[in-house]
Amino acid sequence: MRRRAGGEAGQAAVELVPVLPFVALLAMLLWQLVVAGQAAWLAGSAARAAARANAVNRDAAAAARSVLPDRLERDMRVRSAPDGDVTVTLSVPSVVGAAGLASIDGRAKFEPQGR
Repeated sequence: MRRRAGGEAGQAAVELVPVLPFVALLAMLLWQLVVAGQAAWLAGSAARAAARANAVNRDAAAAARSVLPDRLERDMRVRSAPDGDVTVTLSVPSVVGAAGLASIDGRAKFEPQGR
């Protein structure tokens, strides 16, 4: 077995070490985008469920909670208008830490039924 000239054995591993924190940061940012997308999707689903419940004189907040996982239920706000328009506001959870990053709204409208 021959030895490489110049002692370059392990050079790639040494060059990889400084790049690893950037790879971890990129992975965390991509995961945060996934979490934000899921929160947006679920806000819309919760708004539709709340609007359907509101249209038949049921509890809109309970209907919205039935769609959401526990983590998103905590900071949820439901606003109903007399015309059947319902807005559900959720806090987008942070991948790192406990605080929410931003709020996201989901809106839906069902005409009132039999009022």
